Amino acid sequence: MAAQTQRTIVVTGADGRVADLLRRSWQSSLPGLPVLWSSRGPGRDLQWDILSGPAPALPQGAVILHLAGVLRGPAKALEANHRMIPPLMAAAQAARASAVLLASTAAVYAAGPQDCTEDSAPDPRSDYGWAKLAAEGAALALVGGRPVTALRIGNVLGADALFAPRPGPILLDPVPGRPGGPVRSWIGPQTLALALARLVPLACSGALPPVLNLAQSPPLPMEALLCAARRPWAYGPPNPGVVPRHALDTRRLGALLPLPRATPCALTAELAGLQEVSA
Repeated sequence: MAAQTQRTIVVTGADGRVADLLRRSWQSSLPGLPVLWSSRGPGRDLQWDILSGPAPALPQGAVILHLAGVLRGPAKALEANHRMIPPLMAAAQAARASAVLLASTAAVYAAGPQDCTEDSAPDPRSDYGWAKLAAEGAALALVGGRPVTALRIGNVLGADALFAPRPGPILLDPVPGRPGGPVRSWIGPQTLALALARLVPLACSGALPPVLNLAQSPPLPMEALLCAARRPWAYGPPNPGVVPRHALDTRRLGALLPLPRATPCALTAELAGLQEVSA
């Protein structure tokens, strides 16, 4: 899956887990990609605390990939996801940004037996989902003539809680009557990096819709990924709050940018392939 873009990509949230995976992926597969990494603290190309003070001068015509956000905490803390949007869009306006890609989440949908399409009514079941949905709405209301797309991303392997470092074996919530544990939509870190690079020119041309699910198909059970990665795991005690299946319909994405089929071995190999790449 080749990538073609000459526009500078400004990535916010450069110190986050997804950004770290992107950086390593682009370093190994697209070393010439013009990227500026932005974070609140020093040490990156741009120091930008979006909620405090003016934005730095961004390259004219750049594409903004907004990864910065708050993932957990009380509802008040999660409101930062929404409050970042006005200053972000003001910076996009000042730089005459060619496009804005907003990292959103599958959590804006309610889980259920059917895959969620972009036309499914949003129905978050968590404060995080509500916060990200509010951020989407704010961005799309402040477009200002620039293409804006909210990317509702599935679980990014290596940035999700399943593969987070922890002592002892990973405990999976059992799903009554279904082997394999919970089922989710996933995307490998290297596939995500190449997909984002390919989406940039589509965004600049106005070819992307306002909302787009971003994941590989089909959805996979967590047990299969842990086994493929040879991670120690076991089933935990019954959890009445377990979500058996939360999956994304990716047909709209497939019409624009077909992605490789998701398999446990391929996804875990992508993550393993980044272990030797320096961050």
